[in-house]
Amino acid sequence: MAYKILVVDDEEIIRDSISYILEKEGYEVQKAENGKAAYDKMLENHFDLVITDIEMPVLKGTELLEKIKTLDIQTSVIIITAFGSLDTAITALRNGASDYILKPVEFDELLFKVKKLFEVRDLLLENKILREEIHRKYDFENIIGKSNSIKKVYEMIEAVAETDSTILISGNSGTGKELVARALHYKSHRKNKPFVAVNCGAISENLIESELFGHKKGAFTGAISDKEGYMKAANGGTLFLDEISEMPPQLQVKLLRAIQEKEYTPVGTTASLPVNTRFIATTNRNLEEEVKAGRFREDLFYRINVVEIHLPSLKERSEDIPLLADHFLNKYRLELNKNIKGIDNEVMRALLNHEWKGEVRELENIIERATIFCKSDIISLQDLPISFRPKADSLELSFSGSLDDSVRKFERDFILRALENNENNKEKTADAMKVGLSTLYRKLKELDIRI
Repeated sequence: MAYKILVVDDEEIIRDSISYILEKEGYEVQKAENGKAAYDKMLENHFDLVITDIEMPVLKGTELLEKIKTLDIQTSVIIITAFGSLDTAITALRNGASDYILKPVEFDELLFKVKKLFEVRDLLLENKILREEIHRKYDFENIIGKSNSIKKVYEMIEAVAETDSTILISGNSGTGKELVARALHYKSHRKNKPFVAVNCGAISENLIESELFGHKKGAFTGAISDKEGYMKAANGGTLFLDEISEMPPQLQVKLLRAIQEKEYTPVGTTASLPVNTRFIATTNRNLEEEVKAGRFREDLFYRINVVEIHLPSLKERSEDIPLLADHFLNKYRLELNKNIKGIDNEVMRALLNHEWKGEVRELENIIERATIFCKSDIISLQDLPISFRPKADSLELSFSGSLDDSVRKFERDFILRALENNENNKEKTADAMKVGLSTLYRKLKELDIRI
């Protein structure tokens, strides 16, 4: 859609020539002979840009600018001015005009300024949309679940998000601790500032101090220039310390000071720098036990544990598994462009009975895998790993339907269990079943078993 521009000038030749040049560039242009006529047009139509002269009868350009800013702050304004009125144009810039151009108007210059103005406008709009999308993505309402245990997590996030209190998020690996941390950030007054995530266990012990606090040139071998650390990068926003229990003891002292005194010291200097950041930490270990074992400082534990948000395991919130499975299916069928309508009851029972050692992350991976391998419009057991299928000693004969159907079902389940017991090795499976390898391959094809 073409941008809409309103050209306002009491001199017809200037008004017409500017409009002609802009229309040739593909813009949708309307004209007005003075500020009053322009304002009347704006009451009926939206314009992306107004290009207006300053000195006009009835309503001057500066007066029109004031009215535009009260009418629609999304409309940009370029002022046309004579050299002698340059002070007035600068005042107009201070009052909200986007740019100005001197008479006599150079059309190439005008087109360049209009093009740049719209490019910047589009970039700002794109950034605004992306920020809103990020906020929606990490809003706590998108943490899936309706169980009582997860509702308590929602309530905790709602209660503490707007504060600057230090938060400790505990729970097993894979329960979604970073998602909660981001939700806390994007619901806080710091949401437009950086969210900086640091995995304390993923950085080597001899580098983590420099990575976190930064260093000065020459602080150690290889420090060829000054480096700003994560602490500086998160200034004004949130510093997320993932798996804080992995942090070396000597660094825990410096972190305690940063949290407590709101200042830190880069490696290789004695000069302290102020820090304005909110600290959120996670752990999958029992920090009280770590304190007792001497692996974690007691004073740091109490400093980061102002508020603890505990994330329940899937075992504690099994009623949320169907909701989570549907959520991940919606995500991956869109990403993978698969026309899958849902998950059958056998699969859902298998998901509910599974021991989720990898928690929500494991569930997501299983649904992604099933979406990849599913060749129909419903995810069935054959799309899941063999470990999700019924064990051989739990096979049941069905006494409903035809004999052929019951035999086929028994054969299929029996072969699947045999494959599982032999780690999908077809030769071993054939030997265990006391059939030829060619017979096994034929049965796999007949029974639609994909390995």
